[in-house]
Amino acid sequence: MRTLRRDGVALCFAQEAGGTPPLLFVHGWSCDHSFFSPQFEHFRQSHQVVAVDLRGHGASDKPDQDYTMAAFADDVAWLCEQIHLRKPVIIGHAMGGLVAIDLAARYPDLPAAIVTLATPVLLTEAACDQLLPVVAALRTPAYRQAQRQMVEQGLFLPTDDPARKAQILDRMSSAPQQVMASAFEHTVAYYRTMPIAACRVPWLALFASWVPDVAQLRALCPHVMTGQTVGAGAFHQLEVPAQVNAMIERFLSVALPARATVEESAARGAYNGIDRH
Repeated sequence: MRTLRRDGVALCFAQEAGGTPPLLFVHGWSCDHSFFSPQFEHFRQSHQVVAVDLRGHGASDKPDQDYTMAAFADDVAWLCEQIHLRKPVIIGHAMGGLVAIDLAARYPDLPAAIVTLATPVLLTEAACDQLLPVVAALRTPAYRQAQRQMVEQGLFLPTDDPARKAQILDRMSSAPQQVMASAFEHTVAYYRTMPIAACRVPWLALFASWVPDVAQLRALCPHVMTGQTVGAGAFHQLEVPAQVNAMIERFLSVALPARATVEESAARGAYNGIDRH
């Protein structure tokens, strides 16, 4: 892990050199960079890969502050500038997908594309209101119990691996209360104001067991590509990584055709015995 300091706050990340486009992985609420381990290991063979610990999470510092999507996105944009990460594909899981959307909306020249994994979009006001008791419970001494109950009941399928599920629950419930409560409160607030129409870069919205109104999503963002994994809950990047990785690979090949054309030309040259150097 590498560490850079932004205004005195340590932001940690893993990085491996590789080809283009670079891929930057942004984990979800109360998680850390390791929740993208299967994707990091898979794509490091062909891409430069970066996986962050958002402030308040993992090995990064956990200051007493509001944890908003804009603050997370500003950190990611700053990090990209510091490490000279040009036109990355931002891949966010759950809350990390909101960070990716915020980056696409407010930093339109930064990402080449975004991928959101199991990120709720187009939640109704009623659905957001149903989350308010959890927001309140996370501010009480029983916050860990409230968090575990919500995650266990809402984010897994009966077919998900029980050992992995237990590990995820333990890891997520170990987050500091201030981080957990503030980030969740601001996540719910962001659901209500998500700037979907402002996302102009290529976007793959990959869903798990829950899928929104896709027609409505495409009405707001006509170029969005959508997909759904089979037989996995919200942590599908860990449960069925082969499905997730394959769909990301396909998205990159069709959404960023200039790169695909260069790679295909190089492959044809190699096949024909042509030395292009």
